[in-house]
Amino acid sequence: MRPYEKNPSAIYAESFATVRREARLQRFGPGLEALAIRVIHACGMIEVADRLAFSDHAWEAGQSALRAGAPVLCDCEMVGAGIIRRSLPADNEVVVTLNDPRVPGIAAGIGNTRSAAAVELWADRLEGAVVAIGNAPTALFHLLELLDEGAPKPAVILGFPVGFVGAAESKAELAERPRGCEFVALRGRRGGSAIASAAVNALAAGLPEERV
Repeated sequence: MRPYEKNPSAIYAESFATVRREARLQRFGPGLEALAIRVIHACGMIEVADRLAFSDHAWEAGQSALRAGAPVLCDCEMVGAGIIRRSLPADNEVVVTLNDPRVPGIAAGIGNTRSAAAVELWADRLEGAVVAIGNAPTALFHLLELLDEGAPKPAVILGFPVGFVGAAESKAELAERPRGCEFVALRGRRGGSAIASAAVNALAAGLPEERV
């Protein structure tokens, strides 16, 4: 058996040191650097640093929203499952509406996917919320459609849907026309639940080494 590191703190420290050594992080401020490191750590792909798009005040808006008690609205259960609840600064509610029994009927009514329909159920929580999308491009597209129709604006949109159909396009739409919202997005087809959760965890608590 090869020797391997068993100390959790040492594993985290070496992981983040490797990211700092290998990734191009110079364009990020201290807050977004922590988010970029968390995202890279979640997926193991250094090149993600070059593909992140973000608005000027995304970090501050997301942190402030969480500290004020804003809910975290997630497009799928896996995003919600990856959020470290004990790190949320105000015991924030993590909301996933995908499996709400109303969703299939809404999807049929709007002629869209269940993921898009689930976003319809965010209406009463959307204003000032942290939105984390890590699975369905249709969820991000439909959120942007609702904003075009006058829906309340979230504090920040973390756009990380993944896939070959609509993922790159939905994130490009967010980055090019953010509808007055702060955002972080990963350009291209890559994304995923672990990445979206990592972005929320960064907003909630930075990096583990910063809390020592």
